[in-house]
Amino acid sequence: MLVFKKAILLVLSLFLTSQLLYAQNNCNCCTENHNQFDFWVGDWVVYDTLGNQVGENLIVKLEDGCIINEHWKGSKGSTGRSYNYFNAKDTTWNQLWIDNSGENLVLKGKAEPDKMILKSELKKGQKVDWYYDQITWSKNKDGSVTQLWERFDKNNNLLSVAFKGIYRKKG
Repeated sequence: MLVFKKAILLVLSLFLTSQLLYAQNNCNCCTENHNQFDFWVGDWVVYDTLGNQVGENLIVKLEDGCIINEHWKGSKGSTGRSYNYFNAKDTTWNQLWIDNSGENLVLKGKAEPDKMILKSELKKGQKVDWYYDQITWSKNKDGSVTQLWERFDKNNNLLSVAFKGIYRKKG
């Protein structure tokens, strides 16, 4: 009986080891570049700069780490989702944001140490000829994340701050 148990443990151990090696060798999104935005992954409560809760945001990785998926729920009823991914062909990060008001954003950019900066293309505005959106996520020393959404004119002059939120992990 003892020999049988040892044989089962050996087979199980070999199986698990082979599965782990297979997963490590076949993980297309297990690269340093694909992990640059992992500091945003988590279950968050989001506050404004005055300390008022403005929403909650669950950020998870999907598809073997190839997608970072955002689930936003604002305190006043807004909801939205984003899909974020690293494009290895042009070495950029990309985001598609869609919310329950019908708005969407398409952003593209690059990571810096402890920071992600994504921008939209120039858009025709109502109050200003052309503008673009830029969102910067910064990892803070205390483990929180600051998200800063700014709008700039075509000459890179700051027009407005659309949102500034501090993400703090739940619990």
